[in-house]
Amino acid sequence: MTLANRITMGRMGLSLAIFALIITHTLWAETAALVLLTIASISDGVDGAIARRTGTTTPFGAIADPFADKLLIMSVFLSYASLKELEIPIWAIFLILLRELTISTLRVLAALNGEIMKAERAGKIKTTIQLTSAFIILVLLILNMWSATRPLPGFLEYAGTLARPAAWWLTVVTAFFTVISGVIYLYNHRELICKSWSERGATPH
Repeated sequence: MTLANRITMGRMGLSLAIFALIITHTLWAETAALVLLTIASISDGVDGAIARRTGTTTPFGAIADPFADKLLIMSVFLSYASLKELEIPIWAIFLILLRELTISTLRVLAALNGEIMKAERAGKIKTTIQLTSAFIILVLLILNMWSATRPLPGFLEYAGTLARPAAWWLTVVTAFFTVISGVIYLYNHRELICKSWSERGATPH
């Protein structure tokens, strides 16, 4: 296994750890989750850069890397949904999950047709928005929990009170851009979808 693929696999493991830490819902656990989320986010760019510079780009990496990104995002937002004080809209998370599963299926269709579906600009922007929202929500959550145990400077304490409304709006905005990027992907690969629907000789279902 190449170094890039090892980093990708490591990001998957970090996703599970982040999920477990956030739902633990203690100040130290949320802080640790923030540290791991930072590491995981950095690794998202590192594995691709290493693969390109060393010429070790693999079909596994082309599929596993976006899957690792999706696992990270869903782990974070599903764990947020388990925290009652954030009141994360479940319908928004459902839309995010629906988009990610749809595009993952599209990648499988591409692979079955001997193609590798590369990341597009819309997908990269979507991932940036998702990670930014995840970071902001977690930071505000930590400030909110911290202010409950000790006094904080005025601005930081006020920021902590924004955890609930900010989490709601950031999740909705994230869902909106996630769905839009999914629509763009489907449109750009409409020929692949039509080909998969009309392929002759396929096993009937």
